[in-house]
Amino acid sequence: MSDKLYVKEAEQAISELISVSKIKEGDLVVVGCSTSEIIGERIGTDSNPQVAEEVFCAIYQILKEKGIYLAAQCCEHLNRSLVVEAEYAKQNRLEIVNAVPQPKAGGSFATAAYKHFVSPVLVETVCAEAGLDIGTTLIGMHLKRVAIPVRLSIKHIGNAFLSAARTRPKYVGGERAVYDKNLK
Repeated sequence: MSDKLYVKEAEQAISELISVSKIKEGDLVVVGCSTSEIIGERIGTDSNPQVAEEVFCAIYQILKEKGIYLAAQCCEHLNRSLVVEAEYAKQNRLEIVNAVPQPKAGGSFATAAYKHFVSPVLVETVCAEAGLDIGTTLIGMHLKRVAIPVRLSIKHIGNAFLSAARTRPKYVGGERAVYDKNLK
């Protein structure tokens, strides 16, 4: 465990997201992370592998303990593809694409995920149940269709603005429809 504030903020943010969103074992959380923003620079200008390693490990450890999968979003240079475990890609019939993220082409957070996952692969898209956006990396395209903003007690990780979301199933039907309140 690190004594760096941004690591503790990342741990708190992911823990709160798990609690508030009611995600469970087997679900997927997408994380977009600008290490440039965490250290106070403009997104995409100062990718920092050390910060990425520390933030990734903090988030990944908590998710792994709960059996929740992580999708690490790459930057726009890899078209916001995502690093996921091959096991998750296979279970969900996701098409694998060929690229290996690097700090300046994919981003340091995705590079850390590729390094630490058991069997990392890249996919173009996912439909995650929840997500953390660290530094306004625009993760919305990788959430299920009905995304709900989640207000966490943490508003920043380092200097990076933090936003979070959970999802819920679409409500279908009309005025006579009855909904299952147990579904997120």
